[in-house]
Amino acid sequence: MKILIATDTYPKQLNGVSRVLDKTESELSARGHEVKIVSADDFTNFPWPGYKEIKIAVFPARKAARIIEQFSPDAIHIMSEGPVGWAVRGYCIRNNLRFTTSWLSRLSEYVSIRYKIPLKWLHGLLRRFHNAAAQTMVTTAGMTAEARTLGIARVTRWRRGVELDKFRPVETTLFQGLTRPIMLNVGRVAVEKSLEKFLSLDLAGTKVIVGDGPQLKALKRKFPEVLYLGVKEGEELTECYSAADVFVFPSLTDTFGLVNLESLACGLPVAAYPVTGPKDIIGDAPVGALDSNLQVAIEKALLLDRADCVAHARTYSWDLATEDFISNLVPVSVVGALPVDG
Repeated sequence: MKILIATDTYPKQLNGVSRVLDKTESELSARGHEVKIVSADDFTNFPWPGYKEIKIAVFPARKAARIIEQFSPDAIHIMSEGPVGWAVRGYCIRNNLRFTTSWLSRLSEYVSIRYKIPLKWLHGLLRRFHNAAAQTMVTTAGMTAEARTLGIARVTRWRRGVELDKFRPVETTLFQGLTRPIMLNVGRVAVEKSLEKFLSLDLAGTKVIVGDGPQLKALKRKFPEVLYLGVKEGEELTECYSAADVFVFPSLTDTFGLVNLESLACGLPVAAYPVTGPKDIIGDAPVGALDSNLQVAIEKALLLDRADCVAHARTYSWDLATEDFISNLVPVSVVGALPVDG
């Protein structure tokens, strides 16, 4: 197939959605599909205030239409609810073309927190955006339930995988000499990740933050005792996971948390709040501890068997995840096109 994927968070940005798309594109190409990514880089754009790594497309509708017509896709998928996503959605509606969407981040919550916009209004936009789609893909059973509660119709699952050839236990002396236990967090350093809930805990050991983001400078000032390593990729990131004693994921807003799977694949147990994402990944498996008291979760997770973590991660496959994505796509044919809600 010729598959067009529209996104506002690509390429090479420090977030889970971009990493999922990067891996999905390579998996689709390996299967012989032709993939066209339409992103903010294809248009005049400016950096999102406070998130310079995220670009906002300026009036992308006309050029998006030309890109779609020139590529002539068999299927269209919209990954995000930003300007590029709305432009491609609008084109499909005007031309009575079917398309799919995915709800992979809590953009509404992030915008509400940062700009004090009532969440009820943003949820209304979210419903309007996704209910025009033939199907909306979500990652977990928890997100399926949330989508239906919000009034998003025609929800289907798109599972996640982990790169087991890349993320696996390795021998390393990376944190040698530091006070144990090593408590690690990996990801975008931003207010919605609730990192202060983790860093403010009075715990013996060493807290390590891997990543970058708009809150990094403020956290360095407030918590100077924490070890900040910046962005790590490839084998360096695998060593960080392998050398730590527990992975701490304090976010209350992530829809999944791909870093949780990466840590498990390296044999690192997870400590998190009992919320969507960690709850779906860990379930009842003895690979993580979920507790409304994050300190209790950390203490429990430190007792878990690293071999169980690796075994659990191996149940997640990018091959199955890509098959989910392909089976959820719909042909752009106007036959049976869905009415637009809202």
